[in-house]
Amino acid sequence: MMKMRRYSLLASLALVVQLGSGLLARAAESLPAQLTDQEFWKLSSESSEPDGSFRSDNLLSNESFFQFVIPPLNAAARSGRVYMGVGPEQNFTYIAALKPKMVFIVDVRRGNLELQLMYKALFEMSKDRAEFVSKLFSRKQPEGLGPKSTADEIFSAFSYVQSSELLYNENLKAIEEHLTRKHGFPLSANDLSGIEYVYNNFFRFGPRINYGSSGSGGFGNGVTYADLMTATDDSGMPRSYLANEENFNVMKSLESKNLLVPVVGNFAGPKAIRAVGKYVKEKDGTVSAFYLSNVEQYLEMDGIWDDFCRNVATLPLDDSSTFIRSIRGGRYGNGTGLNSDLGNMSSEVKSCSAK
Repeated sequence: MMKMRRYSLLASLALVVQLGSGLLARAAESLPAQLTDQEFWKLSSESSEPDGSFRSDNLLSNESFFQFVIPPLNAAARSGRVYMGVGPEQNFTYIAALKPKMVFIVDVRRGNLELQLMYKALFEMSKDRAEFVSKLFSRKQPEGLGPKSTADEIFSAFSYVQSSELLYNENLKAIEEHLTRKHGFPLSANDLSGIEYVYNNFFRFGPRINYGSSGSGGFGNGVTYADLMTATDDSGMPRSYLANEENFNVMKSLESKNLLVPVVGNFAGPKAIRAVGKYVKEKDGTVSAFYLSNVEQYLEMDGIWDDFCRNVATLPLDDSSTFIRSIRGGRYGNGTGLNSDLGNMSSEVKSCSAK
């Protein structure tokens, strides 16, 4: 009888351990592997705030040394979690480095959401980097480019090709149909107009487009799209999202699974960041990194940085969660212009968590 009871007890303990392991495994995998089109649009829309404004349309980065921070970022933050960011394509390079499971891009302007939707369509419709660059700039793909081509080789080849109005019109129609028919997103006339505006600028200026090209109030430092994509870290290693097919496919996979979600919201606003935090918590996720650009500068100028701090304090963080910010004279640049720097999210917002 004692042997039977001992066996029963051991069996029960084994079952508890097995169930516990299963629960832990499910918790670790609770971030979605994919979102339906309806889930994607609902999450984006219901997390968003009303459209805001900024001094420029910010179609691309003007940060020459943004890759310098990637080696220390990879050492500090963890992959397979949730990445958050603001602005345009520099996020893609950080995403390719961190390989998150899910992404939220939070920006005060709905124009950035429209930019992100344009990119979403292009990533999904392109089989590789060469086709992607061809579609992005409405230029016929040169011969001789393949999976082993470097970013320098790709952008050098496209520099000799003129933009094509025929390709532009075909691609714009394909982008709109991909978003509204394939995905079924209920884009407004203003959204479609915004996507057309963004795409037209890439057509007009090609790979030489820079931060100030559109003349919407921004000022550029002459750094072009081609410059940003062919840049390296301080050891000379190319790390842009177009540096190799592996980096490109990180982005293509996330976009194809609806796991890069654009959200309209002010960093200090009442809803967007907190809504993202609530969703990630419900999915037992953790924010690995948050790219801020230099938004904190404007929050401090407006006296609302504390509101932003309190919002971030609601996110699910741990000791490895990392801010990526752009500041004057950062540690990981060359000391001029905007350079990247890192900060520990948990420790920096600790004072706000009780407010």
